[in-house]
Amino acid sequence: MMKNGANVWSERRVGVLGLGRSGRAATRLLAGAGAEVYASDRAYSAELRAWGDKISAPRVEVELGGHDVARLETCDVLVVSPGIAPTADVLQSPEVRGIPLISEIELAYGFIDAPLIAVTGTNGKTTTTAWIGSLLQRAGLRVGVGGNIGLALSELAAEAVDYEWIVVEVSSFQLVYTRSFKPAVGVLLNLYPDHIDWHGTEAEYYAAKRRLFENADADSRWVLNGEDSKVLDLAAGQPGTARHFRVESPLANGVDGAYLAPDGMLVMRIAGQEIELVAADGLKTLGLHNVANALASSIAASYAQVPTEAIRDGLRDFEPLPHRLQPVAETDGVLFINDSKATNVASARVALRAMDRPVVLLLGGRAKGESFASLIPEMKGRVRSVIAFGEAGERVEAELDDAVAVIRVQDGFADAVRAAAESARPGDVVLLAPACASFDMFRDYEERGARFAELARQLVA
Repeated sequence: MMKNGANVWSERRVGVLGLGRSGRAATRLLAGAGAEVYASDRAYSAELRAWGDKISAPRVEVELGGHDVARLETCDVLVVSPGIAPTADVLQSPEVRGIPLISEIELAYGFIDAPLIAVTGTNGKTTTTAWIGSLLQRAGLRVGVGGNIGLALSELAAEAVDYEWIVVEVSSFQLVYTRSFKPAVGVLLNLYPDHIDWHGTEAEYYAAKRRLFENADADSRWVLNGEDSKVLDLAAGQPGTARHFRVESPLANGVDGAYLAPDGMLVMRIAGQEIELVAADGLKTLGLHNVANALASSIAASYAQVPTEAIRDGLRDFEPLPHRLQPVAETDGVLFINDSKATNVASARVALRAMDRPVVLLLGGRAKGESFASLIPEMKGRVRSVIAFGEAGERVEAELDDAVAVIRVQDGFADAVRAAAESARPGDVVLLAPACASFDMFRDYEERGARFAELARQLVA
């Protein structure tokens, strides 16, 4: 898969900051290109130590338990992992501040020949990335799918596979440190305030997303949410061809893209020709937001010349991903749905809109500074009770107690799930859509979602 990467990096000294999945992948890619690498992480674990011992080579040094700024000072460039915010001490140190910073996707992009479909936005990135990949695979194309889903882009770059397309999920953390990154197709799903704790301000978060368009030219292709003013403002004036998707209303005359028709049919319009795809109730995924994801995926696939029949089949067959409005158990008429990936208020709001049954809502975790009270309009007529848990439990109770019945659980997560089950009645949904990060109790949202599913199945048993 490599193109010019080895020639560019073989004479350079590179620091890799943070050794999560993307940092480790970047280190391996650079080592394979002959770069001199200093890779470091503040954490220390037996797993990381074993990995470091395995990868160590004459031109690769791995340090755990801290970052040595004296070593970083000698580097030509630093590859910064998503977990390291711009305000981190190591990036603010005088020895490091003048060194160019890039993200792992920027590094990997220089090694890749295949055209990229890059998917970003506040919510829906992982589902849409996976959905686009499955549509392209249905057409018999050799497709790599990665980024924040599955393999890191650097892992795809290192594979000896002649991909025809690569579909990559990209976050604002990764985009902020891009320079030459230029997708053949860019997908911008939606924009809501998020990750303010990392970026510092809402404006900086949107500025990071704008970097998707940084290197646009006449050959660029875009998939844009035609009903999100922030998306359209960000993309305004960018060169290339744009197709819009809409779920609340049809496309305007002369605009290509895809939309949800009043009769419930997903329709694609290409070069003015209207093509019916599938009925929305034929999708296996829940919620209007997943109709939007399906429309965006269809447009991206059309740019890759995927035949219409393959798009239809791929829309019907796509299964919901774990932790994203995933039904996990049902007993006595109560359905348990795992939406642990709803780590912000906007995604919790989307989850509530997808429900057509009364809801017992599990809300809590580590708050991101957003207002839980903004969920009240979506709760009216939908939410029977809220189970407030975790670090944010007190805030959830304080902000929602006047609008909905709130049960505060101050013990563990298992007690919160049990309280939700006891509060539910036949015909209800117990919904984990916590609107918070998971780090007060769990390693990540996946561990939280898996624990919810386990507890729900135990209750059923």
